[in-house]
Amino acid sequence: MKVEYIKCHGSGNEFVMIDTVAEQIESSLLSALSVAACDRERGIGADGILLLVKNEQGVYGMRMFNPDGSEAQMCGNGIRCIARLAEGYVGAEQFNLTSGGKLYPTARYASVYGDIPTYGVEIGVKLWSEDFAFTPSESGNFIDGVIEPLHPTLRWTTISVGNPHIIAVVESIDLELLNTLGERVKSLTDIFPNGVNISFVELRNKDRIFVTTYERGAGITPSCGTAMTSSATAMALQGLCSYNSDITVENRGGAVRCICSKDGGLKTTLIGNATYTERGIIEFDGKTFAFRTTDIFSDEIEAWNSFLRSRE
Repeated sequence: MKVEYIKCHGSGNEFVMIDTVAEQIESSLLSALSVAACDRERGIGADGILLLVKNEQGVYGMRMFNPDGSEAQMCGNGIRCIARLAEGYVGAEQFNLTSGGKLYPTARYASVYGDIPTYGVEIGVKLWSEDFAFTPSESGNFIDGVIEPLHPTLRWTTISVGNPHIIAVVESIDLELLNTLGERVKSLTDIFPNGVNISFVELRNKDRIFVTTYERGAGITPSCGTAMTSSATAMALQGLCSYNSDITVENRGGAVRCICSKDGGLKTTLIGNATYTERGIIEFDGKTFAFRTTDIFSDEIEAWNSFLRSRE
């Protein structure tokens, strides 16, 4: 096997992206490939691998695999990266993408971060799903409530955006506590049968929040697109941020914009960068994977770094 990859990041969330429309990979290799490629010492180094795919109806889409080899249903930062790759096939600035069996309206946006390719994806939001196996409130959802087996006092909001999230508003983010809760969830299969993504959110002002997330299958990462989407939605649900207006969502990896809406159903549009950083080759000899960089996207890297410096 010999295929080309592009390394891309959305808000600091790094991915190894492969166009499987043009180049085929045996499905039996995907889990092992993700583990090997994401390894930051011996592989390329990333938070997951993304595959551009195309279904029988001709609709392009994404498959994502985590660093532990498990497959994810949705990734907000990742689907923006795939959108950039798919745009070359679609030949339009607005199109739909699939992920996890769902359809996501996607579009190229005018950059709000300088000369940086920017994409937005509209994500439908549910407040409850089968991923939550505890009792919701009488209203049929769980907003600003305590989950005692996880933590005795923190108050959580449950969000499902193709994958499950719980979000707590905190005065300051405690990374040690976040990691502890992320590990604790693994033993709470009676209430989180499929695991869950956990986010702590600091409210900076009415239209600006800071988010840090423990991602199932990956641990604490610099950025998680669906977590930023879920966090902005949770803040709007609690009246801490506004609907139908830009919410700046910052994290250790960068920043995105979210726009939450209740028109025609609860949904949030996630808008942010899709920055290429390198291109290379992946080879497999039947036993081990080998990775070789062939090109560096220096201009794009500097454009993103310039944006990060502007936030300091």
